[in-house]
Amino acid sequence: MSHVGVPRGTARKRKRLPALLTAGVLTLPALAGCSSDGDETAAVAAVPQDVARAARAQIADGGKVTWAIDALPATLNAFQADADSATTRITGALLPTLFPLDDKGRPQLNPDYLESAKVTETEPRQVVVYRLNQQAVWSDGREIGAPDFVAQWRALSGKDSAFWTARNAGYERIEKIERGSDDLEVKVTFAKPYADWRSLFSPLYPKQVTGSPDAFNDGARTTVKETAGPFRLREVDKKTGSVTLTRNPRWWGSPAKLDSLVFKAVKPEDRTDALAEGTVDVADVDSGTAHRIAQAAREGAAGASGAHGPGAALTPAQALRSWAVAHGTDEEAAEEEQEVRDDKAKAAEAYAAEQSGLRAFTVRKALEPAYTQLALNGETGPLADDRVRRAVARALDRQELADTVLKPLGLPAQPLGSHLAVAGQPAYKDGSEALGKQDTEKAQALLADAGWTREGALSRNDGTKAGSEGEKKKDADTKAEEKKAEEKKGSAGKESEGDDGKADRAAGEPSATHGKADRAAGEPSAADGLYIVGDDKPGDATRVLAPAPVAAAQSDALLRQAGRLGATGISEDARDVRAQDRQPGGAAGAYAPAGTAAPAEGADAARGPLGKNGKPLSLRFVLPSGPGSAGLRSVGEKIAAMLDTIGIRTVITKVSDDSYFRDHVASGDYDMALYSWPASAYPATDDRPIYAKPVPATDGSLLVEQNYTRVGTDHIDQLFDQAVSELDEKASQNLMRQADARIWAAAGSIPLFQRPQLVATARTLVNVGAFGFGVPHYQDIGYKAPQAAGAPATGKK
Repeated sequence: MSHVGVPRGTARKRKRLPALLTAGVLTLPALAGCSSDGDETAAVAAVPQDVARAARAQIADGGKVTWAIDALPATLNAFQADADSATTRITGALLPTLFPLDDKGRPQLNPDYLESAKVTETEPRQVVVYRLNQQAVWSDGREIGAPDFVAQWRALSGKDSAFWTARNAGYERIEKIERGSDDLEVKVTFAKPYADWRSLFSPLYPKQVTGSPDAFNDGARTTVKETAGPFRLREVDKKTGSVTLTRNPRWWGSPAKLDSLVFKAVKPEDRTDALAEGTVDVADVDSGTAHRIAQAAREGAAGASGAHGPGAALTPAQALRSWAVAHGTDEEAAEEEQEVRDDKAKAAEAYAAEQSGLRAFTVRKALEPAYTQLALNGETGPLADDRVRRAVARALDRQELADTVLKPLGLPAQPLGSHLAVAGQPAYKDGSEALGKQDTEKAQALLADAGWTREGALSRNDGTKAGSEGEKKKDADTKAEEKKAEEKKGSAGKESEGDDGKADRAAGEPSATHGKADRAAGEPSAADGLYIVGDDKPGDATRVLAPAPVAAAQSDALLRQAGRLGATGISEDARDVRAQDRQPGGAAGAYAPAGTAAPAEGADAARGPLGKNGKPLSLRFVLPSGPGSAGLRSVGEKIAAMLDTIGIRTVITKVSDDSYFRDHVASGDYDMALYSWPASAYPATDDRPIYAKPVPATDGSLLVEQNYTRVGTDHIDQLFDQAVSELDEKASQNLMRQADARIWAAAGSIPLFQRPQLVATARTLVNVGAFGFGVPHYQDIGYKAPQAAGAPATGKK
């Protein structure tokens, strides 16, 4: 269903879009699996596709299918920055995809376009030879061949800035493309090895599109005249918000069963009505619409209605009273009551009509190849310290969050264990142990090591920072006063907060104001300590002074998980990890400011806010406010409650869906946020921009690519670079697993669960539904053929 996204690529990277999960597309967990020997992952079952399968002989010829999309695509050029899921859906029916993905996310050679494709040489250069299907032609009759490959390479290589392309990953590694032994053979030579070569030339555009900047930049935005798929483009109608495809008469494969395929823009909130009215046949839906469809089917099977919808909750006593008032002697009251009864009757009639229309549909469900994460902004503020980020992560009960989203949908609920693969993919392995399981006590210890304590929540009027030399010097003189303040929290809090607020404002820092009732109780209000991202200054980071044993132990544990600690207790690459994975505000969890209080013991340790120098530990949690985001906000509220148990106060800020990514996530105006990333068959290429270490720009800002958490390390970058150049598939996967372990340890992104995919389809349609990682075979989509008299009934699948 609809996702709020922002472009995810620069001209040097493969473009992808993050997504805001809306109410019906909240995510589902991926199944975690670990091997005993540490090299191979145990088999992890993927949730299968949910598609109404039928052989072509069982499908009627002809008909039209209308498929709901969020909006008309801004462009039909899949390589431009504003290409979206609608662009991908439409071009998938029009253009060649050389290696479509199967249901496990594995690229498979497409025999409609290729007879073979393989690496024929690795030294001195990697060479890939494509053998084309001799029947493959463009809709103008011209053979698909080397000129199309050459034109696309030149347009996407990044060497000609006249081409406005959002990505060139892989194409920039090509040295040359030439004709092979005949016109059906294309020989591609790489200047640098490229493991993800199967990702290239999909979709493949005709040379008429990629051969000139004008055609590439402007022409392909609104039309693609020459196509090479089972369908061809007939019309883009902006008035009706629809894109119409018709059978391609030059298609050499199995002919499309449908006469036409229409992609129609229907907003997510309008899809229940569109389905009920029969104006669409296929639509991604939210859980509310899915429930309506399931309820309609049950009502139809039982021959009953009225148990749900307007007026369903009216008790017999209420109904009798309403009738009595409507027919009573008080004419004014009777008239008002009758109007209410008429309105309810009309609403019930409309609801019943909708339910009748919805009985023509069924809901297919699977796991979408995308996962939802909690993003922690590590650029400034408390989360710049990786100990605080790890504390947040270890306070989360990810299983509970997955249960909240997935169990009601009848989908398996387990937290996702990888940033770089989802359950069922060959590369999947649970790497979350590099960070550690949910553990409240260890989360509290990490916070204490970082200088955030209950005592630190008490104000210091002199502006001295927790753990500083000035604080140590002053401790002996102020010990008695602090003890007295501890005994009289309520009154002391009142007086000191007022002074501290003045000092903060004088220094240009936000003040922490408390409500009267809360101060009387010694507890801050929900709005206390609102942290505004960007107010902290880089130079204000606490200086590292002395080792903290608890944090050092945590760091060693992380190194054992992610850095292969040996029996001596020293990692073979410990020097690299300690030097490269260090973050501002903390040294990989191994140090804490001198004078930091030890972790509090006992049950009381989890009560009350933590603070440092009188400033409460408060994080700004930015969430979308739209009606379709209620489920997302529910997950956010659960996370806030979990953090409250370790003394972190969370201020939830709701913003419009339109501005959520653009003005907050992408710009770094948040402490915590929830959004989704699509999974990929090519993580070494596609996921590198998401986790690349930000680098300073000439103007002092950070170049973050798509790493909106601003958390990265040199070592992670090196592992991605090694993996993308490693032609041995297993070795490349192992490098990606090492990178994933270090991404977990950095604790900038916390995967929660894989997203659910809910698709409503007409009951008579086949070979369409929830495809998961797989892609539609558009030529096989159609309506079930009428059965001959006396023939046995076929099953749903």
